[in-house]
Amino acid sequence: MKAVLLADTETDLYSTDMPPISTVDFIGNCYYTEMCKCKLMNVACLKCGNVVGYHVIAPCKPCLFSCNNGHFWMFHSKAVFGIDRFDSSGTDFLLWGNLPDLHESTNEDIPSTSEEEYIR
Repeated sequence: MKAVLLADTETDLYSTDMPPISTVDFIGNCYYTEMCKCKLMNVACLKCGNVVGYHVIAPCKPCLFSCNNGHFWMFHSKAVFGIDRFDSSGTDFLLWGNLPDLHESTNEDIPSTSEEEYIR
């Protein structure tokens, strides 16, 4: 998902809730920003070794309880390219408008999930 760094609106990012598999790994030590107390760690490309983004290891309380989409993997838009995700069928793109409504679900096999989890 295309995103903008709140601390610096000139910085374009991509964000996701799941990291790409076998392409990046953590590098360096954890750090914090001046804006909040979130615990961050850089991620680097496994092929070239360049830092391509960061992961929010532990969000601070204000950030965790603020309106967020649960995307804690951030990638610099100049270091990576974005791709669309597929839905569970594997054939259609995953789109916000196609997600089932929380109150429409009648399948009893689906575990009960709080509304807050769907909002994220």
